[in-house]
Amino acid sequence: MKFDFDAPVDRRGTASIKWDKYKGRDVIPLWVADMDFACAPAVVEALRCRVDHPIYGYSDPPVELAGTVVAYLQREYGWKIEPDWIVWLPGLVVGLNVVCRASGEPGDDVLTATPVYPPFLSAPVNSARNAVRVPMAEKNSVWRWDIAALERAITPKSRLLLLCNPHNPVGRVFSRDELQAIAEVCERHDLTLCSDEIHCGLILDPDKRHVPVASLGENIARRTVTLMSASKTFNLPALGCAYAIASNSDLRARIRRAMAGIVHHVGMMGYIATLAAYRDGKEWQLALLDYLRGNRGLVEREIGRIPALRIWHAEATYLSWIDARALPINNAQEFLEEAGGRIDHSDSQTFALSLSYTNSLQFTTLYTLPHGLSRHAESTHGLRYRHVVRRCSVHQQLAYVFRNPNAPRCSWRQLFASNESRIQPAMEC
Repeated sequence: MKFDFDAPVDRRGTASIKWDKYKGRDVIPLWVADMDFACAPAVVEALRCRVDHPIYGYSDPPVELAGTVVAYLQREYGWKIEPDWIVWLPGLVVGLNVVCRASGEPGDDVLTATPVYPPFLSAPVNSARNAVRVPMAEKNSVWRWDIAALERAITPKSRLLLLCNPHNPVGRVFSRDELQAIAEVCERHDLTLCSDEIHCGLILDPDKRHVPVASLGENIARRTVTLMSASKTFNLPALGCAYAIASNSDLRARIRRAMAGIVHHVGMMGYIATLAAYRDGKEWQLALLDYLRGNRGLVEREIGRIPALRIWHAEATYLSWIDARALPINNAQEFLEEAGGRIDHSDSQTFALSLSYTNSLQFTTLYTLPHGLSRHAESTHGLRYRHVVRRCSVHQQLAYVFRNPNAPRCSWRQLFASNESRIQPAMEC
């Protein structure tokens, strides 16, 4: 079956956090990691069928869902788990917060490697724990955990280590040996390990394979909580379904106690979408990965031509980590707001880059744009850039829109209008 990742989908009027942030402005929002591709048809059809039943009461997970997850993990990663190891969650970030609350006591330390997805730093604080940052080491253009630095950061108050694998934002797929080294530190210092593996279905390098850290052996499995969700790979974040996997029954009990009375159950549509994605979405996933690889190659080539920017190769995810410290900008926030957010028509190329951590740029969602907004740079010449920004409490974010200076400019509304025949309805039901 052929899937059309080129067709733009108009998300205006859908209460999209991503698009409504710049509502009424000529800005293409690329600041949050959800994809602008239509969901897998199998998922859409499963949801449609359930919506046709007119009662939406409280729901348990479908009977076949746990078995489908077990079969999926065995098939994809050779990891054998039991259905009762699964604890359902309404989101992966919820899982990070729950595991922090379930580990140690207020005032204890939670370690993680930086740069990292911001909730890794906020979840410990939310739980009255201390977030301890261990900077990653970059050597030969590859980011790695600095095991020696990790050992030095551990104190008698250390209780939990948060791992992101594949890593957001540096795009690493950690090898079995790298994971084994992290596991040995946890075993040596009696740390619980919480591994966020939400990007495991987005491995872009054909020679890389995701290794669930809990699959390394029984010793590390007994102290590990693995967090997973279909939401990143299959673009389902609004449906709110994730899960924790813990083989240790005591660890599962601590998680459930931390959830009690606070964490809401998963909604039925999240269960239905997850079941359809894992059971029927493989063909769509493979087509998605092929498309993302093409966009990744384009981004790396084009950014690599710009002397002021440095890009690291992303082995997985649809994120790129880009260093912009050489840019001659005194006040990035004022500069970007003043520049506004226009995109260009036809043969233009757009890039969005998010400024965070020592002025490095995290490119969040260019890979997930359709051809009309991403791949046409193949035919452009004399590229120059314009800028788009978003505000947030932690980061200043920088977006470059590279364009052919001879091409006519237009707003994103005009772009959608000019492609009207290719736009799918925002809401079909």
